[in-house]
Amino acid sequence: MCSVRGFATGKELTANLVQHCAAGKGVNKMNYLNKKTVEDIDVAGKKVLVRCDFNVPFDGEGNISDPKRIDEALKTIKYLIDHKAKVILCSHLGRPKGEFNMKYSLAPVAAYLSKALGFEVKMASDVVGESAKSIAASLKDGEVELIENVRFHKEEEKNDPEFSKQLASLAEIYVNDAFGTAHRAHASTAGVADYLPAVCGYLIQKEITVMGGALEDPKRPFVAILGGAKVSDKIGVITNLLDKVDTLIIGGGMAYTFMKALGYSTGTSICELDKVELAKDIMTMAKDKGVSFLIPEDTVVGMEYKPDTEFKTVPSDQIEDNWMGLDIGPKTREKFANALVGAGTVVWNGPMGVSEWENFAAGTISVAKAVAESGAISIIGGGDSAAAVEKLGYADRMTHISTGGGASLEFLEGKVLPGIAALNDKN
Repeated sequence: MCSVRGFATGKELTANLVQHCAAGKGVNKMNYLNKKTVEDIDVAGKKVLVRCDFNVPFDGEGNISDPKRIDEALKTIKYLIDHKAKVILCSHLGRPKGEFNMKYSLAPVAAYLSKALGFEVKMASDVVGESAKSIAASLKDGEVELIENVRFHKEEEKNDPEFSKQLASLAEIYVNDAFGTAHRAHASTAGVADYLPAVCGYLIQKEITVMGGALEDPKRPFVAILGGAKVSDKIGVITNLLDKVDTLIIGGGMAYTFMKALGYSTGTSICELDKVELAKDIMTMAKDKGVSFLIPEDTVVGMEYKPDTEFKTVPSDQIEDNWMGLDIGPKTREKFANALVGAGTVVWNGPMGVSEWENFAAGTISVAKAVAESGAISIIGGGDSAAAVEKLGYADRMTHISTGGGASLEFLEGKVLPGIAALNDKN
């Protein structure tokens, strides 16, 4: 555990940290667990607009290379079909910058869905134009339409009220099942809820139930593992979690800012010098709250930021001037793994090093293995952590892998997610 002796007292925390602490206090004061779900509303014979996250990757030949996000939406879609709804699906894909660019057409998604469902999903050639409207008007109970990429209209990302109204006019009920975009106040994620009864689908319900439950009433000990490049990206998450966890583990590039705060030389490692005082304050806060705060005690360093650079392992307080930290070392891997033994709940967001390079992936691999073997309620917060768990074959041993990197991060930070806040409450 790092030593914080001599740092500022809790009363002397920087204004920046105090501000972030205050901002994080409201996690789930917005009671996400009280939101209506698709099962709380009668959908039979109704036109139902469903916001999905079909922002899937494609290979060089234009084929969907990973359909996971589409597959995740099928439970909600099938429920609506089985309950005789007229289903109108919408999503974004890529960044078409508010213009009709067929490179970002959802037509391949319609083809995939047609195979998955066993009948034709009717593809509209526009979003709120004649094609979308005429297909919606002709839908029979249990039929499905997919409208074109909502980001073909610049009004989508601006959450334009008139565009929201046009989208809403296609349907009688709105279902949001796109957790990956729930942190964005766009027309299709939040605006339409001003004009229609609005509920969540199964995917969002699972996200808020599992993550919300972990934050509000975790099985203890509660351990959080945070990686990634920058402290500045995770300040809100750290300060929010310090009120909830028993152990906080820091890895990845942001660990070097904490090492600098301890007076260590960090060589050419990524280090946010303007966040060093903040890092000191975070460690002081952890000490004051009785949170075990772990940073790497040894580091795999390289001469250059290249996958084939010369590398070696050194104690974290002995990084030489021309070397940069690229992964956690073997002693740290063991220490972090030991911290997970007997854990009741584990939340992990962010890699331990440059995990896409084989020479610097051992830290992320060891953490993934330790989380999988911990027996804890395990929540993987999307992004690189989720990709690592999937790649290593540990996905089926995790309790929950979030589908939204940015959204899960903001959820952990305690921010209100507009796409969920806009949904109707149960009472």
